Amino acid sequence: MFLHIGEGKVISKKNIIGIFDLENTSVSKKTREFLRINEKKGNTEYIGYEIPKTYILEDRKNGEKVVFTHISTQTLQKRAERNDSFGTEN
Repeated sequence: MFLHIGEGKVISKKNIIGIFDLENTSVSKKTREFLRINEKKGNTEYIGYEIPKTYILEDRKNGEKVVFTHISTQTLQKRAERNDSFGTEN
């Protein structure tokens, strides 16, 4: 199954390591460092042009990727729990 993460982009649910609220988790120095390192390595992707609320840690063949989206963690969780994860509610 796939999860719609905004702007017509979907990712495979089986590749999701975690879905994190950006505001709450970026309080930690270690999390900020993790995100900064992945940004420097080019392991990040931004979905859309709105301010991101959430980041998704995704397992890919060539390593992990951090995907930022404006969709809230609550909405993504609801979509992930449904069988058809292509909903468009925000």
